[in-house]
Amino acid sequence: MDVIVERGCGLDVHEASIVACLLIGPPGKKPKREVRRFGANTRDLVALREWLEESQCTHVAMESTGVFWRPVYNVLEGGFDITVGNAFHMRNVPGRKTDVKDAEWIADLLRHGLIKKSFVPPAPIRDLRDLMRYRRTIVEERSRERNRTLKVLETANIKLSGVATNVFGGSGIAILEMIANTKVTSADRLASLAKGTMRKKRDQLVVALDGRLRDHHRLMLRLALKRLRAIDEDLEAIDAEVRKRLVPYWSQFIALQKIPGVGATTAATVIAEAGVEIAAFPTPPQFAAWAGLCPGNNESAGKKLGARLRKGNVWLRTALVEAAHAATHKRDSYLRAKYHRLKARRGAGRANAAIAHKLLIAIHHVLFGARPYVDLGVAYLDRRGGDQARRTLVRRLEHMGFRVDLTPLLPDAQEKEECLS
Repeated sequence: MDVIVERGCGLDVHEASIVACLLIGPPGKKPKREVRRFGANTRDLVALREWLEESQCTHVAMESTGVFWRPVYNVLEGGFDITVGNAFHMRNVPGRKTDVKDAEWIADLLRHGLIKKSFVPPAPIRDLRDLMRYRRTIVEERSRERNRTLKVLETANIKLSGVATNVFGGSGIAILEMIANTKVTSADRLASLAKGTMRKKRDQLVVALDGRLRDHHRLMLRLALKRLRAIDEDLEAIDAEVRKRLVPYWSQFIALQKIPGVGATTAATVIAEAGVEIAAFPTPPQFAAWAGLCPGNNESAGKKLGARLRKGNVWLRTALVEAAHAATHKRDSYLRAKYHRLKARRGAGRANAAIAHKLLIAIHHVLFGARPYVDLGVAYLDRRGGDQARRTLVRRLEHMGFRVDLTPLLPDAQEKEECLS
């Protein structure tokens, strides 16, 4: 194999220590090897950087082990060509394993250009990514806390969730606060706190709120409501900070929201995970493969053994699957028509994944190609199908007992219809 890097260093990164193996030598000759150990504190990482600079090292490679690679990357960033590789792809051959051997193996792979770089966005995008991932974690925790609150209500014989569509809306929170902070047990008085459309359900509320409340239930509700208020405050703070961080990418942020199903949160997640530079994902297939929204290849002896979705960026993939679910509910849209066609043949799950892939392709064109989203329309698939679509519809009507005679529209009317569609 050809040598690509003459001065490269492989790092075996751990929580408290780092083993560095520096290989120096031109192609065709055995490289000079130098191994050193460093700590993982900032001073030690600065010493590592100074040693690499003195040795005129140009390339550095390491595995993406948890979060331990990030402090190393932060110190070395800007001074070297850094490769952060997938640990699974860089696994050593079976045999004796030591930290030194691992570092030497990584350096040898780097020297021959056999490590595929993982996508590491610039620092501003990384900060935005941390915020959006933390936001999702908090939202999930809020859902869990709400479920625990509903469980407390059930143990108190209060069936509020059976009447209120959203127990944690304005009316529901007012009722929960009254239950948690007072000794009021009258179902009539609690039902009087209903607001808006909930007032129409007053009689049902009176029956649902007739429970068996004890001080234990009130304490549990007070603790749960306190945690929910704290979570809501944290979400407001995160959203405010995210809006500030999105200012340099505001045009892309607005353009993404014009795609069906893509709201503000999904648009921010896309920018946080993928960035805005096309160099990272030059083509839509590469973008789809990185996100894990394209079928994998599993073929042997000419037989396809399955085509499950590939592993990819779980944060982006789940956000797009949720967006796809919303996009399929938009009336008179291409994505909705495509979803129902796929659902009839492949099932709801696979159809939704396919729509998520369609969204990803549209996002690539909008985010990296600066092209506005244009919906193809609900009739696009029928127009593209042509004769096949007509034969299918005629056959279905004939099975229902009708005789079908197709008469083409006049040229002027047909042209007008195509313009409107």
